[in-house]
Amino acid sequence: MDETNSGDDAIAHHVELPENFREIAKQSGEPQIPSLAIVYLHPLGLPADASNWRNIIVHQTEGPAGSAKSMALAQAKSPTKRGVMVWVETDGTVYWSTAETAIPTHGDGANRNDNKYIDNSKTYRSVIKSNSIGVEFVGNYPDVAKPATREQTQAWLLLVRFLQERYDIPAENIYAHNWIDFKDRRYCEGCELATLARKLAYQPGKRAANRDQR
Repeated sequence: MDETNSGDDAIAHHVELPENFREIAKQSGEPQIPSLAIVYLHPLGLPADASNWRNIIVHQTEGPAGSAKSMALAQAKSPTKRGVMVWVETDGTVYWSTAETAIPTHGDGANRNDNKYIDNSKTYRSVIKSNSIGVEFVGNYPDVAKPATREQTQAWLLLVRFLQERYDIPAENIYAHNWIDFKDRRYCEGCELATLARKLAYQPGKRAANRDQR
């Protein structure tokens, strides 16, 4: 059985959000969402204390299946080292590795300016580590072109909306790493997952309320 999932199929079968989702997303501590397994290596604080987050960058690491936990633990010990805040295992388990106010070193400074995937006039040197949450999907080793698993994709469709709601991030501010930086030419890192997230067109509560008042 193919463990991967097509984009359209993933969208069609994504898990619906609970009625109190917006409230859950704003909680401190270790908020849990039905159908999404999140392991917190550091509890969350108040969203207002992490108001610098404006974007989400989707990464894929050449780590083997089963490596997300160890990578997250290493990140927790050294929060600003190269890596990300959130790691996703091939079984869909999410590891939140650092305080949400920490700034891990990820991305390459938004050095892409060729407009190959998106309009880079809006991202060039501006979608960077200090304003972007990094989410890393493990498992594309030894084949870098191997897509995310079905479990990772389903987890992502919940996780990304949690991040959007918590930090008031619109769908258009979700980026694949390849869209904003010159990366490995063998595959498009994060592209399928970022595209799926944008297709959801989720609008955080604050933005939806502002739109309704116009």
